[in-house]
Amino acid sequence: MIVNNKELKIGNIHSVVFDFDGTLSLIRKGWQEIMTPYFTEVLMNTPNHGLLVEESKCAREFIDLLTGKQTIYQCIELDEQVVKRGGKSINPLVYKNEYHKRLLEKINYRRIGLADGSIKANDYMVPGSVKVLEMLKTHGVDLYLASGTDEQYVKEEVELLGLTKYFDKKIYGARDDYKLFSKAMVIKKIISDNNLHGSSLVGFGDGYVEIENIKEVGGIAIGVATNEETMAGFDEWKVKRLTRAKADVIIEDFNNIIEIEKLLF
Repeated sequence: MIVNNKELKIGNIHSVVFDFDGTLSLIRKGWQEIMTPYFTEVLMNTPNHGLLVEESKCAREFIDLLTGKQTIYQCIELDEQVVKRGGKSINPLVYKNEYHKRLLEKINYRRIGLADGSIKANDYMVPGSVKVLEMLKTHGVDLYLASGTDEQYVKEEVELLGLTKYFDKKIYGARDDYKLFSKAMVIKKIISDNNLHGSSLVGFGDGYVEIENIKEVGGIAIGVATNEETMAGFDEWKVKRLTRAKADVIIEDFNNIIEIEKLLF
């Protein structure tokens, strides 16, 4: 556990918000390996494109920056980059739908295996996910899930991992009308509906967006820097990213449940 905020004071925790992909779920592990080459391909098909290595770097940078927001925002930025290179603007949903088609082709075997039981849910969860959800439930806090993935797929994948019971109906995901949903909107609604103070809210996430959204309302932001390849130790790239986002604490996963419980309660 890395404590960045040495003056951290945690109050009477009422609600906890989780990001999904990369924070609890690994069903979509490797999604960057689909999005980055696809976006690079699009940029290379513009009239005034740069070198392949330059366009790949550009795509990777804005994808990383916008990770955690709805996927459509990455596609909106792609369209803007296309126009900068002399290409024609199109509805970003076209890019989103093509990306999602390619992604599902890659991960569909995981979804099928989880559904028929040939793949165990633990194989596609951040280590200790069930432990931390059980622990939080025993403390009586309200659990929310807010994801940048389309709501339909989020709910399906939460169910595939057997986690629906922890969140009940408090699962929020992206919609085609992206202005109707954002993690910031969900967090503000939680605070408003429950008359919370910032320190009564804790957020867990592996990206800039959810960490910044939690910090903006005075909540406690805990970064999850799981090494998705080795499933052991920290992913140092994630640690740097979460530190820049000003996460109060960074954990490698949820396995050290005693330490996490001690921190929060």
